[in-house]
Amino acid sequence: MENYPAITLKKGKDASIRRRHHWVFSGAIAQADPQIQDGDIVRVLCSKGEFLAIGHYQAGFITVRVISFEEVQIDDTFWNKRLSQAYQMRKTIGLTDSEQTTTYRLVHGEGDQLPGLIIDYYQGTLVLMAYTMGMYAQRDSIVKALQNVYGAQLEAVYDKSSETLKGSIKAENQLLYGSPKNQVVLESGSKYEIDWEKGQKSGFFIDQRENRKLVGQYSKGKKVLNTFCYSGGFSIAALQGGATEVHSVDISAAAIELTEKNLALNPNLTAKHESKVADVVKYIREIDQDYDLIILDPPAFAKNIKARHSAVQAYKRLNAEALKHIKPGGILFTFSCSQVVDKKLFANTITAAAIQVGRSIKILEQLSQPADHPVNVFHPESEYLKGLILYVE
Repeated sequence: MENYPAITLKKGKDASIRRRHHWVFSGAIAQADPQIQDGDIVRVLCSKGEFLAIGHYQAGFITVRVISFEEVQIDDTFWNKRLSQAYQMRKTIGLTDSEQTTTYRLVHGEGDQLPGLIIDYYQGTLVLMAYTMGMYAQRDSIVKALQNVYGAQLEAVYDKSSETLKGSIKAENQLLYGSPKNQVVLESGSKYEIDWEKGQKSGFFIDQRENRKLVGQYSKGKKVLNTFCYSGGFSIAALQGGATEVHSVDISAAAIELTEKNLALNPNLTAKHESKVADVVKYIREIDQDYDLIILDPPAFAKNIKARHSAVQAYKRLNAEALKHIKPGGILFTFSCSQVVDKKLFANTITAAAIQVGRSIKILEQLSQPADHPVNVFHPESEYLKGLILYVE
């Protein structure tokens, strides 16, 4: 077995890693082998020299991201096992062989014990995003393992790490394997065109799949406003669910264009639909309680803990406007994907918005990410998406 360089923790700083948390913070480190460089695989030792874990090193606040709590070789066998486990879980929950849904998340970072790695599946094409230099350096081994896991089902692997990787390596988005044959996927029977090269994230917000189903269930006979619509997923779900009219709003003209493309892919949608390029908050301020159901799914307002306060204020302003302008008896779907804004803080923020505008609200359902974005019980930070379905009196 290769003798990986070592990181030794300070006395008393090993409690979290013994609880199988995947992060080692810079302040917990007593010493590191001098030859260690960003992206290296390292062994993490307690102050007495006892082995604790193996992970990827990268200088910063989170210095080591653990990929194994067992002393194993990080080789092809490791990657085959770990990615096979991820695939098997998706197979168990019915995603790998579904005729109605042909897109899902295969690897969800710490949720699948692979921090720094996201892999999404789009009907034969896998889109890989490395968030650390260590994962970026392992791409060849990862692709080989993906070929073993999927066999002939795998058409292509596309690397989109240039938008996620931070460090000294200059990543370039590129095709790592094969050739994509199709950029149209199914979700709950609806068709969507996926632009994994230029689109947001890996090309589609897979994490809202189950919540889109709920929008469909709540939309029958209602006039619906879908804000921050991006590719129009919630809009299509609302139309499929029997909405009488749906308006899609996004500040990005490219997003509105993609929404229109996806609507055209689903010719069975006959109810009235309108798209508009506009600033969402300004748009909502100008409506006069026209909508029975409003969806607020903004981008992450906070990327780190320092931005949390300003993010909370932004969520409060946005939700206050929606609560003020929704019809009495209306339904509000509101979301946050900011990891540093937890469920309690988000709910308190919405409560503050309701108090500000003088509307009484009831929580009908509390929402989260779907099963293919699993939450690691040892690493609660792997839960990031939270949402509420509100009844507004």
